[in-house]
Amino acid sequence: MDLTKLKEIYINFGCSKIYAKILAGNDNSKNQVYLGGSFDILNIFPFTEITADDSGDWVRSRFKTTLIFHWILEDGQLSHAPHAQLILYPKYPEVRFSGFLKGCSSPPSDLMANRIESRVLFLGVDSTGRILGHVVAPDSDSEREFSQSIWEETHGVFKVIPLTIESSEKESREKLIQELRRIHNLGWIDSKRLDGDGNILPCKSSNCGGYTLEAELGVTPNGYSEPDYLGWEIKQFAVRKFHLINSSVVTLMTPEPTGGIYKDKGVDYFIRTYGYQDKTGRPDRLNFGGVHKYGKMHDTTKLVLGLPGFDCETGKIRNTSGSIALIDEQGKDAVSWSFTSLLKHWRRKHTRACYVPSLLRKDPNQQYSFGNKVILGRITSFDYFLRQMFLGNIYYDPGIKMENVSTYPKIKRRSQFRIRSRFLPQLYEQNEILDLDA
Repeated sequence: MDLTKLKEIYINFGCSKIYAKILAGNDNSKNQVYLGGSFDILNIFPFTEITADDSGDWVRSRFKTTLIFHWILEDGQLSHAPHAQLILYPKYPEVRFSGFLKGCSSPPSDLMANRIESRVLFLGVDSTGRILGHVVAPDSDSEREFSQSIWEETHGVFKVIPLTIESSEKESREKLIQELRRIHNLGWIDSKRLDGDGNILPCKSSNCGGYTLEAELGVTPNGYSEPDYLGWEIKQFAVRKFHLINSSVVTLMTPEPTGGIYKDKGVDYFIRTYGYQDKTGRPDRLNFGGVHKYGKMHDTTKLVLGLPGFDCETGKIRNTSGSIALIDEQGKDAVSWSFTSLLKHWRRKHTRACYVPSLLRKDPNQQYSFGNKVILGRITSFDYFLRQMFLGNIYYDPGIKMENVSTYPKIKRRSQFRIRSRFLPQLYEQNEILDLDA
């Protein structure tokens, strides 16, 4: 199979790009295949589950992710490898690929079970989130064509082969900028959102800025955790004036807790234990809110945000069973989020992110205008997120409440991790502020 035929197969499966790595001799089924020295690899290869494998020894502590992985055979058919996984070692850090031969009916064992230099491993992600792999021998037609070509885009250890114009990072960036410039030049836009079928609907809630921007970009809601637009995650944030892009607050993610009293005894019990009477005097209501920063006891909730399992000095995860936790005065976890759950939240959506400022007006009707200065960030890792939380730049700012406390309680859940926009560059290896009017 030559490279042209291989690219056609990947295109037919709905892949937009191929990630290719020249394998070293020890990249095999016994030693595992090295995929990179950063967890940002999770941003391009989707996984179904992530678990912590922690024996109490930092050296052996690791995360394991399950994949939906298939080998592409010479005839273009697929062969499922049900035990394929990524293994993440926080100590180094590094990510390795393993289990790709076990249980597979037609595995490329001759190439992947032996020490052979200069093989080429091709990986792509199809439209359903499956990872499709193919490996070729040294001096094969595909290997020679690949090695003799110049590939402009890279991602860690991979050369990136774009399969469509939009999948080229350069082209997708240019198209994104073109669309954002068009939207900026529209001025005031009626508040709106798209439904799952792409129909435009009115939007009247307080958080319609993001929906309006997505509607202009043609982004419809979907259940598969893909970036919003041509491989870019688009986040809108409110500002008082367009030039004040460093003085706003951005909500990074809103994950539900996975542990602590919140999870074990329920949200009702949690609010009654740690919540407080509504400060504006609304009767029969309990709230749980306020900015919670690392290492500081909150004046009202009396909880301290901690990072058990994260080594703040080295900036690395020491214990894969660790978490972000709010700890009460008795040392109990009131609420927590496991590292495994947050890794899953952070993955994919933040490898390339674009932050767009917006203004809101409600007269004559609810409308948004989007600014000329946008923030672009590329390549991230969950370690960066934890580091900024340790520094107090990322904080927990919930909006949890219980109404009708004494009769028929009605609970609203909203956990959110937020950051001041001026600290956004600390989450990415590559950053820029782009002026659409320039």
